[in-house]
Parts: sequence; C-alpha cells; structure tokens
Amino acid sequence: MALSLLTVLSCGQKNKRLDNLYEGLPFEMSRINAPKIPLNTVTLTDFGAVGDGVTLNTDAFSKAFDKLEAMGGGRLIVPDGIWFTGPIGLRSHTELHLEDNAIIIFSTDQDLYPIIDTNFEGLDVRRCLSPVHADGKTDIAITGKGIIDGNGAAWRELKRRKVGEDTWKAMTNGHGVLSDDEKVWYPDEGYKKARLTAGTLNKPSDDLNEEEIKTFLRPVMVSLKNCERVLLEGVTFQNSPAWNVHPLWCKDMIITDITVRNPHFSTNGDGIDIESCENVILTGSSFDVGDDAICIKSGKDEDGRRHARKCRNLIIEDCTVYHGHGGFVVGSEMSGGVENILVKGCRFMGTDVGLRFKSTRGRGGLVKDIWCEDIYMTDIVTYGVIFNLYYAGVAATDLSKDATEDIQPVDETTPEFRDMHFDNIVCSGAKQAIYINGLPELPVSGLHFSNSTFRSQKGLEMHFEKDITFDNVIINGEKI
Repeated sequence: MALSLLTVLSCGQKNKRLDNLYEGLPFEMSRINAPKIPLNTVTLTDFGAVGDGVTLNTDAFSKAFDKLEAMGGGRLIVPDGIWFTGPIGLRSHTELHLEDNAIIIFSTDQDLYPIIDTNFEGLDVRRCLSPVHADGKTDIAITGKGIIDGNGAAWRELKRRKVGEDTWKAMTNGHGVLSDDEKVWYPDEGYKKARLTAGTLNKPSDDLNEEEIKTFLRPVMVSLKNCERVLLEGVTFQNSPAWNVHPLWCKDMIITDITVRNPHFSTNGDGIDIESCENVILTGSSFDVGDDAICIKSGKDEDGRRHARKCRNLIIEDCTVYHGHGGFVVGSEMSGGVENILVKGCRFMGTDVGLRFKSTRGRGGLVKDIWCEDIYMTDIVTYGVIFNLYYAGVAATDLSKDATEDIQPVDETTPEFRDMHFDNIVCSGAKQAIYINGLPELPVSGLHFSNSTFRSQKGLEMHFEKDITFDNVIINGEKI
C-alpha cells in the first residue's frame, strides 16, 4: 500500500512530486514545512460513535480529539460509515483521517452552531461557527478518501432562474418563504429579512436580531484560521452552507488531490478561498462548484487594509475546474495585496470565466507578480481572461459622459493590478477572448501575453490599460 503524503513528509522523506513544483519558480519561495503529527492512533468508534447516518456523534469526535490531545497528538480514524455530527474542532498535532467510504455529514440543527466573531468575505463579522474549524492551531491534517458533507441546502437561498422546475418545486414545497417577486426561495423569514437589508451583499443590518437571522449567517464549511503547517489530502469536500474550504491567515499549507464540489446553483458556493495566506501549494485537485472555484483573496476595504496581510507565495498546478463562476480568480476582496503566484498546467471546462481578476474602487490593495502558464480552457461561457476593476459597479465606459470626467484621486482605496504574465493559454471557445476594464486614474498595467491561442465570438477589448504586450498571441486565426 502506498504511503500517504503525510507519512512520507513526517518521516523526513522527500516527495518528488512536491519537489518538482519548486523548480524554475519565477519568484523566491521557501520550502513548505509539513505538519508534524505523532504516530498515535485512535478510532472514532472507540468513543461510542455509530455510523448509521442518524446517531449524533458530536461528543464522540470531541472525546476522540481530547484523547489525542492528551497523548500529544496523533491520528483520528473515521471508518466506513455515515457519521452524522455537529461541528468538529481540530486540535494541534492531529490528523482527521477518513477511510474509504467514510462520510461525515453535518446536522442542520442551528443550536449546534453558535454565532461567533469571525471573518467572511474579507470583513470582520459575526457568523455561525463552521462545521470544521481550527483557529490558531499548528500541525493539522485532513486526509483519506472519504467525504465531508456540509448539508448546505438547508442554509442557502435558491434563485429560481438557476434550477429546473422539478428542483424548484421540491425545494419550495411546504417550507421556507419566497421573495416578493417569487424569484428567490429563502429558508425562513429571518433569512428573508436579513437579505432585504443586505441587498446583494452578505452583511445584514447590525440592528437585526442575530438569532432571528441565524440562517442568513451561514458558515463556510471548513474554516482554518491563523493555522500553521496544514495538509489537506485526498478528501472530498462538498455541499457547503457558504464557501467550501476557507484558509485564512495560514502559513505553510499543502493541498493535494482533493475534490471540491457544490451544486451549480449554490449561492456563495465557492470551492476554495485562499485568503491572506503565505506559502501554499494546491495541486492535483478538482472543482465543480456554484461560484468561483480557486479564489485568491486578502481582505476587503477598510478591514482588509487594517489587517494588511498579503496573500503571497502560492503554487497552483495540475487542477481541473468543471464548473464555476471563475476557474482561477483573484478578488474581489484583495485589499491586503496579492503577489507571487504561479498557476500552471490547469484545465477549465465550461466555467463562466477562465482567468478572472476583479476589484472595485474602495478596495485598495496591490495585485502583482502573477504567472499563468499552460492553461487549457474549453467552452468558457463569457471571458477567457478578464480584468474588471468595476466589479459590481458602473464602468467609466458605460457612463453617458466622457470617461475622463470619471477620474478620481488615487489613494489607499484605489486597487492596482500590474506585472502579470500569461504564457501558453489555450482557450477553445468563449464569448470573448480577453477583456481588460481598468480604472482611468490607475490603469491595469504591465501585462504580457505570449504563445497563446483563443477561439471566441469576440476578440480583444481593452479600456484604461498601459504597457500591455502580445507576443505570438492568436485570436480566431489572426495574430494580435
């Protein structure tokens, strides 16, 4: 039987696959330290757990981690079965290992998920405790071939335009409430009330009662905050209440061979949101989700600038995205800055956008030094590559007045995107190949496209950009 990556790395052995990722990096990046986890082992059933999909096993998970913590750390084995549970809090120096056919599914009983101070979509907010969570832990791992299911349908709103009539009728039959125009289903009245005050955002009015709108304060499924030396390997993460996997302010993280999936209609159903992290490898993984798939963030607006934590030194290689709003995405929350990222050898199939860079005035933050190489895209719904600095806003080019009248002062709230490289990008089918929509006061700059081919309905369109170069770039058979 092949050794797990954690076993190999913990024993100090080299892993050729990971070592190769560092070769020829276009930026300086230290080697990532793997988790150090003792060889102690316990099994979930030793603590009274029953894998029948009905018995609540919250206490069993807690007691198992208590035992490992008393032993100085080790591995918790979750065997074949359906393990129904409330939130699971990971501990330092421990590994949650799901054996083949092990399924962890989370209860929708909201009493199990207290409202806590946390951070979501780049803002310091109060939301429900995440089903899987760790804050300030070191040397943690989630491994194996099992499934972690967030049971998210009970938490999420549903837009009628995103589903067929059968799904819509099944969801709205006998529970929940509809929007006034009957185009959106909400899990309860509190959710609807919160949505009306939040508009298209996810931050409701502070005047509302938290307990009344608790469903609206739905959590990300896996929240890893302020953690160091983390491994995610092999596991399937699915059906999250909001984002699926959210590492925030983490350092030294290896994510390999995971599967991340959400229904295509899942609101805020992002795959993985790597936010303000340093030294991260994501490789060999697949995504099929309801929002952005592989997303890089670093905080939002004033909160993000105050935390001032960059997302930097990331290697993303050999990943496949089957559905998502964007295959690889930076933003729109990027107020702390993003730099030193290599995205290589990835495939995007049928995503709304391929390579997506987005922000807006008020964010601030500098995004630079990003390399996208050997990216293969098919059947992209809209843009192969897009830079949009008017995300959720009105672009200068859409205003009736002269665009130069829209110039605003450049200050700490002005987002900046520059110095990026795109080589061997192959896009077979898109509405538009490349679209760049910068700010008149601070254009997108220093982009270099080389050795790339696009087949699309529309070609190249640029507004408020400078120092954009094209070397052997072909769109619909014509060289730029």
